[in-house]
Amino acid sequence: MEQVTSKDGTRIAFDRTGAGPALVLVNGAFNDRSMTAEKAAGLGAYFTAVSYDRRGRGDSGDALPYAVEREVEDLTAVIEAVGGPAYVYGMSSGAALSLLAAAAEAPIAGLAVFEPPYRLPGAPPAPERYLERMTEFGAARQSVDAARLFMEAVGMPASAFDDFLQTPEWPTFAAMAHTLAYDAAVMDDSAVPEEQLARVSVPTIAFASSASPEWLRGGAEAVGKFVPGARYRQVDGVFHDAPPEIVGPILTEFFAGGV
Repeated sequence: MEQVTSKDGTRIAFDRTGAGPALVLVNGAFNDRSMTAEKAAGLGAYFTAVSYDRRGRGDSGDALPYAVEREVEDLTAVIEAVGGPAYVYGMSSGAALSLLAAAAEAPIAGLAVFEPPYRLPGAPPAPERYLERMTEFGAARQSVDAARLFMEAVGMPASAFDDFLQTPEWPTFAAMAHTLAYDAAVMDDSAVPEEQLARVSVPTIAFASSASPEWLRGGAEAVGKFVPGARYRQVDGVFHDAPPEIVGPILTEFFAGGV
């Protein structure tokens, strides 16, 4: 494990594996770097894959009050620590954060995103006052309430959530449940941020999985539509993900100036 100090003094933990140009992985909600270690190892066959704990998760610190701008600074600090500018691969709400960082002119050499979860037709209905309630639950460290609200937002049945609370993995998720408010802030109202996307000026490719529902694929398609010059690729994968052996070669070619 390595650490870097972000602009506000928060320590951010990261790992790197592989060789070649740096590719920084930006995780989505309810993920820390341990949960994408296998993905980072796979992408390490093509890049120096860098996986970090977003603030409030894993081995990284946290500081209040939270602001999305601090997360952009965290990503910038990691990029600079590995010799930046660097390529960035954002997944789910981490994709939305990566796009926001690119629009803010973070030192990103090239950007790949996987299904930013913009709430398009067909998505599970948004819970009432989602951002406000999630912020309240996060501030009070009400882990169960925060996780329950998030699972409602992504369409998990209540009975399945109750089963989830009984799993050995729940304590790990409970420890980072307060950061669900951070992802809610990144997503804001979850509408496609057309003006923000139009400000992204780095080479960008958006991925979607053939096994994902239409509304999630639509988030990637929106990036391809509104980011100037962006490419859109649907790949064979599983729900909301695709394996490194499929994504890696495409990224290698794209960042080298290919398709």
